[in-house]
Amino acid sequence: MSVLVMGVVTVIALVVGVVVGMVVGPSIGVGATTDGPPAACSATAVAATGLPSVVTVAAQTSTGATGGTGSGVIVRPGGVIVTNDHVISPALNGGSLVVRYSNGRSSPAAVVGRDVLTDLAVLKAADQASGLPVSALGSSQNLLVGEPVVALGAPLGLVDTVTAGIVSALDREVAVPAADGQTAHLVGAIQTDAAINPGNSGGALVNCRAELIGVNTAIATVPNDAGEGGGGSVGLGFAIPVDIAMPIAEELISTGTVTHYTVGLQVQAVPAAIAEQLGLPGRLLVGSVASGGPADLAGLRPNDVITQVNGQPAASVEQITVAELGARSGRPVEIAYLRGATPMTVTLVAVRVQP
Repeated sequence: MSVLVMGVVTVIALVVGVVVGMVVGPSIGVGATTDGPPAACSATAVAATGLPSVVTVAAQTSTGATGGTGSGVIVRPGGVIVTNDHVISPALNGGSLVVRYSNGRSSPAAVVGRDVLTDLAVLKAADQASGLPVSALGSSQNLLVGEPVVALGAPLGLVDTVTAGIVSALDREVAVPAADGQTAHLVGAIQTDAAINPGNSGGALVNCRAELIGVNTAIATVPNDAGEGGGGSVGLGFAIPVDIAMPIAEELISTGTVTHYTVGLQVQAVPAAIAEQLGLPGRLLVGSVASGGPADLAGLRPNDVITQVNGQPAASVEQITVAELGARSGRPVEIAYLRGATPMTVTLVAVRVQP
């Protein structure tokens, strides 16, 4: 799993105080060959076909203040809409949500379910998005680096903006700020150079067959002299893959909540200076192991020093969280660790967290 390169600031693609509309989009490829994906998408066809399935989501706080705007995609008949949790979170605790369609019609909407950890939420429009089509769903499983994609939306309030690009990389891990000071994790994220800016949150990244392949969520910007992000696109955008987003959305639709997974480990990060002083090759120390859990059954014990998580040097507690999120897609969790001076490796299969 790749990790976002240091030296950039990752921000959520949300506009506060600006009306935003997002377009999803299918299209017919131009320059297609029989050997692989087309060389480019027809952005015109993408916009024409996909726009009716995309909505603008406007959040209002309990005090009546504008909480921000983002986008959403109709994924089921009856006005069921997938968006980002950070788009709707300002309206929680007494606020309100309104969705606006590409034809100019608007409707109140209610939250069906939300998951802070993966930055996903599902809404239902009060008018059931009558007469509007459901977005065609693609798959993110077989995406190729270099494959053309299109992102559509209303960056910075500029409604019906179309941007085209390619899949720049796959399997990125990106941490983004979430509600109530928490952190959300985009696991296996699609990186694209199609311009994504504040206002694109919750909108669609599509392939040239008009199929939804990702939910646009975050961008990386170059820090300014104060160490803060510049706020605009530099060609580093990130989308939650549809094959990860839709199973979570389906669970939110069915139950209102999401079941997460655990390997049964509690770890703590050792500061780099202390790790160096003690000669530790890794910076995650096992604090406790849940009795009968995957880690316990595999033989991990308190005070073991984890050196790698899924092939990456162990440095952050959140690496375990990210690995557990990956279990939704069937990924095992590979742990390399030391017990005393003895190196060991183990493969853990995370289990559902019991309510």
